[in-house]
Amino acid sequence: MEEEYIYRNQKKMRRGYTTGSCAAAAACAATSMALMGERKEAVEITTPKGIRLILPVEEISREENGVSCGVRKDGGDDPDATHGILIYARAERLQEGEEEPAGCYQNFCESGPVIYLDGGTGIGRVTKPGLACPEGKAAINPVPRSMIFQQAEAVCKKAGFTGRLKLTISAPEGERIAGKTFNPYLGILGGISILGTTGIVEPMSQAALIETIRISVRQKAALGEKILLIVPGNYGEDFLKTTLKIDPNRAVKCSNYIGEALDIAVEYGFQNLLLVGHGGKLIKLAAGVMNTHSSVADSRMEALAAWAGAQGAGAENVRQILESVTVDEALSTLDRAGITGPVMEKIIERIGFHLKKRGGNTLKAEAILFTNQKGVLGMTKGAEELLKCFLLPCPSALNSDDALQ
Repeated sequence: MEEEYIYRNQKKMRRGYTTGSCAAAAACAATSMALMGERKEAVEITTPKGIRLILPVEEISREENGVSCGVRKDGGDDPDATHGILIYARAERLQEGEEEPAGCYQNFCESGPVIYLDGGTGIGRVTKPGLACPEGKAAINPVPRSMIFQQAEAVCKKAGFTGRLKLTISAPEGERIAGKTFNPYLGILGGISILGTTGIVEPMSQAALIETIRISVRQKAALGEKILLIVPGNYGEDFLKTTLKIDPNRAVKCSNYIGEALDIAVEYGFQNLLLVGHGGKLIKLAAGVMNTHSSVADSRMEALAAWAGAQGAGAENVRQILESVTVDEALSTLDRAGITGPVMEKIIERIGFHLKKRGGNTLKAEAILFTNQKGVLGMTKGAEELLKCFLLPCPSALNSDDALQ
């Protein structure tokens, strides 16, 4: 692959290629060797993005009933859990009269070969609805599936093969690596997913993170959830579990993309949303900041200082708030001035305003703010009502489409 670069935050970063591209290249090599006996040291494929890749083939293994080949994942400069692992494809001719393999994906060629595709060691299995792959099937997403079938079909055509072929994708390190991904949370068990919509890994891709949120929200909708519970990250999950006594698996992680999470909730028809997060992130919402990453904006101290001034805080207190490093430090200044309550009321009011503005007329979005030191800092107007629905075992509100409107 000719190296390609993009720039993020003034840094030159190298692109990589997806597990889907690896699986397609490995399938091409294995099919070529199984049908034509051609040993492939490298394979050329063109990704859905139109980028030409020439990928080295490793770990070639000829067996009595098939051929296995590996292609090593290169995530470029992206902090990718699967970077460097080998993705294998095994190609096996099925003999006439041999039973059709169960649980596989299948190509749909009107004329030509019948190709079955499955996941082997280290490829996760889908156990919940709402994902791009059906329950019970290997976690090989639609675009990679199409890439794999296209590569195998092209080789079959070249070889004049019109019989039946089985392809098995595997990743021996997949089960270990899957724990570092969202897969267990999404109900994909036993390994990694074969992913990629373009075939190319964009370093630090915002689109990839937002797509993960979309998948999670779609899954909650498919499970029939009436209220979407979201948290930015680990602090929110811990607070759900230890303080609110709510199973954190009921929540969707949205990272810094709170605005996008609200948009996706609307997209999938949710009418009620409860956001639970640390004040260090959510106070930014009071200034209308919907991407809470520090590289985008940091309005925490400005918002607190402005409302402190509006509540009569002196210049010295305002200066101390503006110079605070953490929210808890700023809250200590408010405590000493005796205005924490009134300031937080205004902060919460503004958060509610901006959530309503982003959610529009169809989504009732509420928020609960906390810090580890102080616990709950405040709730927007309807947050307690939504919270009760998660605290009760069988809340009637969850059984009605018209609830909490």
